[in-house]
Amino acid sequence: MSKLYVGSEVGQLRRVLLNRPERALTHLTPSNCHELLFDDVLAVEAAGEEHDQFAQTLREQDVEVLLLHDLLEETLAVPEAKQWLLDTQISDYRYGPLFARDFRQYLSEMDNHHLAVVLLGGLANSEIKLDTQSMLPKMHRPLDFIIEPLPNHLFTRDTSCWVYGGVSLNPMMKPARQRETNHLRAIYRWHPTFANQEFVNYFGDEDLHYDNANIEGGDVLVIGKGAVLIGMSERTTPQGVENLAYNLFRSGQATEVIAIDLPKHRSCMHLDTVMTHMDVDTFSVYPEIMRKDLETWRLSIGKDNEMKVEQVPSYIHAIEQALGLDYLKIITTGGDSFEAEREQWNDANNVLTVKPGVVIGYERNVYTNEKYDKAGIQVLTIPGNELGRGRGGARCMSCPIERDGI
Repeated sequence: MSKLYVGSEVGQLRRVLLNRPERALTHLTPSNCHELLFDDVLAVEAAGEEHDQFAQTLREQDVEVLLLHDLLEETLAVPEAKQWLLDTQISDYRYGPLFARDFRQYLSEMDNHHLAVVLLGGLANSEIKLDTQSMLPKMHRPLDFIIEPLPNHLFTRDTSCWVYGGVSLNPMMKPARQRETNHLRAIYRWHPTFANQEFVNYFGDEDLHYDNANIEGGDVLVIGKGAVLIGMSERTTPQGVENLAYNLFRSGQATEVIAIDLPKHRSCMHLDTVMTHMDVDTFSVYPEIMRKDLETWRLSIGKDNEMKVEQVPSYIHAIEQALGLDYLKIITTGGDSFEAEREQWNDANNVLTVKPGVVIGYERNVYTNEKYDKAGIQVLTIPGNELGRGRGGARCMSCPIERDGI
């Protein structure tokens, strides 16, 4: 059986988790999309077709594609998992004890396929016929969501991230995404692909409130050789980084974490929207954000197994040291400053490396793709006119579960 292990950002990708956008997108409207963290409403059919091309491109590169809906449906077939998910997602605190009890009963009678659809895609008050004494449904309007849709589940990168021989189940910053993590917790705990496998749970798998310790996978780059690069962005806090680093070191899976302080705004909501790893010695970088003077820290193991934190002069030098390289090749976003800003917004830097020097990116980013090509990086292009409106590219939309080291 193949191993759950992600040894780098650029080694041969072998298995990946995607989520095809479906019902959740049909619930996006101009009046709710911002609350659900989207800038725009997507054309659902077209987004699905673009996503199918992304999945197909991966399969053509010998990558096994797992789909979140299928994994969730198969996990719900395990009675204990189904019970846990209903108790967790339909909790007494979320809905009040009367409605929660009746609603759990209502959902438990659905077949697993339909239940997975609803948990991922949402359910409006008008769509349920439920006899309950609770005040709650009587106080809701017909189109109010009883289960909010999770359109951001499209970005499987963030909810959990595999780092060397283990996984972090990430406590997400925004309420619109926090329920996503429970789906992954159930899948990794009970789905046959994961249930009997050896791997470390670094963080986020306990039933508690993680307070300010937020971390999202878009900020975590497994650069290889025991090193991890993490951005402290709009969605990842220093508390989250220190917790994850502590557990990485304690389990012996990583030896150092390089943490970079990023500006806290939406255009660079995660490190991977402004910087990705494309070949052992090559990174794609948006220079407007990734300036050389960004504050950077190195976390490592000190004496007596205590965590040691030191500020370092430059993230580029820190990466060179971690990877044992004389110098890094940096490819900046293409075009003049207008084109570069536009292409960064459309995820030109957010490419997914499938093997050293071969990446998947949106075809619309012509200036940047041309620069990659000239630098010897092969770009496999996919359409992204609809998918790109969610502000995420090929790296955001993929969660590697198995990948070679460097």
